[in-house]
Amino acid sequence: MRLLVITLALGLFTSCTASVDSANVAPDWSLVSAQGETVQLSREVREQPTVLLFWATWCPYCKALMPHLQSMRLEYGGKIKILAINFREEGDPVEFIRRAGYDFTVLPDGDDVAASYAIYGTPGVVIVDSDRTIRFDLRSLPRREPPRSDKPAGHKRNAAYQAPYWAAEIRKSIDIVLGESTLFE
Repeated sequence: MRLLVITLALGLFTSCTASVDSANVAPDWSLVSAQGETVQLSREVREQPTVLLFWATWCPYCKALMPHLQSMRLEYGGKIKILAINFREEGDPVEFIRRAGYDFTVLPDGDDVAASYAIYGTPGVVIVDSDRTIRFDLRSLPRREPPRSDKPAGHKRNAAYQAPYWAAEIRKSIDIVLGESTLFE
């Protein structure tokens, strides 16, 4: 009887562990970039850690975060890649990125990819390493409330408050991934 209980417990532990590990693996996908090139996640992450930004042109939180991501792109140079996966869009993502002067790889039709990551709101940020392991997910950060003010806390104000905090956490994660891996050197 004791052996049966131990066997069942180990079986449950093993199945739970396996599901946790597979939950951390980023789904592979291919999308066509704004320049007409096919971008496949598994190829991209082999070269350098990759930041997946799930965004839309109408999203005030995306607009507040993007300058921070561009700063990281410039700071880290070729050590990271940023893929701007546009979804839930009604505007022109390519024109938005061009006018803003960002040099992210724009992937305009990302609705299915966002769904595969269970990302339904903007912005979504995921950092993926060379093994396609998800090393950061913006949704895991605790929500921070802006300081009280006599002005109503609209989305634009909240976005301006959240974006630097998110950017700092994204930078920490990138530093960890780059510091742990000699593959990207």
